[in-house]
Amino acid sequence: MSIWRRISDFITTTAIDAFSSIIEAVRTAFEGDPETRRRVAFSIAMIALSAKMAKADGVVTEVEVKAFHEIFHVPPRYQDQVARLYNLAKQDVAGYETYAAQLASLCGSGQPNCKMLEDILDGLFHIAKADGALHDKELIFLGTVAEIFALDEDQFDSILARHAGRGQADPFVVLGLMRGVSFEDARKRYRALVRENHPDMLIARGVPEEFVAIANQRIAAINAAWEKVEKDLKAYERV
Repeated sequence: MSIWRRISDFITTTAIDAFSSIIEAVRTAFEGDPETRRRVAFSIAMIALSAKMAKADGVVTEVEVKAFHEIFHVPPRYQDQVARLYNLAKQDVAGYETYAAQLASLCGSGQPNCKMLEDILDGLFHIAKADGALHDKELIFLGTVAEIFALDEDQFDSILARHAGRGQADPFVVLGLMRGVSFEDARKRYRALVRENHPDMLIARGVPEEFVAIANQRIAAINAAWEKVEKDLKAYERV
C-alpha cells in the first residue's frame, strides 16, 4: 500500500486538532507495525519540519513548496491531506525542536548518526536552498535539527558541502575524507558511500520509495566529489 494511502487513511480516521497530537497518534496507531511507523513518521517529519523551516526566514515561498514536491512525489489525490498537515505544522504552538525530538524517537534508530535522520536533514537542505541561498536563520534551524538528531559535526558538514553551490564544495568534506588520505583509502570510502546511499539502501532503512529521488542527487554529488579527489590524489602520487 502506498505510504500516502496509509497517511490519508490515518488522518481520515484520527481526531486531530493540533500537529503535536498527530505525532502521538502515529506512535499509538502503528505500535505493532514498526516498519510502517518509520515510513509514516519519516513522511510526517519531512512535512512538519519543511513547514517550520519555510517559516524560518519569515516567508514561505512557492519555490520551497516546489522543492518539496521535487523530492517527495505526492499523488494529486492525496495532496489536500499533505496540505492539511503542512498548515497544521505551521499553526501549532510547539516549536520545531519539539517536533524534531519527537519524530526522531519515532523514525530513528536511537543511535548517533542515524542514516534515516540524515536522509531527513538532506531533504531539508534541498528545500532550504530552493530560493538560491542558504540563509543564516535556515542554517541555524538545520544545525539545531542535526544536534537533536544526534548527527555529529562531520556528518552535518558533509551534507552542507553536498548542497553548496556548484564548484564551491570541498570534495574532501563531501566524502568525509582527511587531507593526506591515501588513494586506496579514499577509494574505499567513496565505494562505501555509493553503497550506503544507493536508493535500495534508503528503502531498506525505511525511507518511503516516493522520497528516493534525493538519493540520486546525493549520488551525483558524491560522484562529482570523487572525480575531483581522484584526480588530485593521482596527481599527488605521481609527484
